[in-house]
Amino acid sequence: MAPREMSTREISDRIAINDLLTRYTVAIDKKDWKLLDTCFTPDADVDYTTSGGTKGKYPEVRKWLEGALSVFPVTMHFISNSTVEIDGDTAKARTYVINPMVFVNPDESQHIFTVGAYYNDDLVYTDDGWRISSRFEEQAYLEGSLPEALQIPS
Repeated sequence: MAPREMSTREISDRIAINDLLTRYTVAIDKKDWKLLDTCFTPDADVDYTTSGGTKGKYPEVRKWLEGALSVFPVTMHFISNSTVEIDGDTAKARTYVINPMVFVNPDESQHIFTVGAYYNDDLVYTDDGWRISSRFEEQAYLEGSLPEALQIPS
């Protein structure tokens, strides 16, 4: 992709979208559900099925995330290499993610595994700024194994 001149609006939008994607990772890793609400439109479609998760409208998926992530004392989402295509008040983004996760086994030992994936997002500009209106997490790999004792609350 050759460099090109960008308008002030496009530069601003790109910074705001990057901030949104980072805010999502902070919200997930801190388990800050109110902060997570600032990342999605209320009717967003969210799909984590390639990583063994759920899919549906944001409120149902948010509830599932609260339970599913409660069994991991540590998650660290690292994002990079976002490609963003902006078209007025809508955008598409594809972002690389590496996500180490820590699970504490019944014997108190730690089981660490890493998920590598892509976030494929549709975004929309709202009165509250940029929000994710659709997310498909596309798992690329799993490094390590899932813990034998892992039970995700439904």
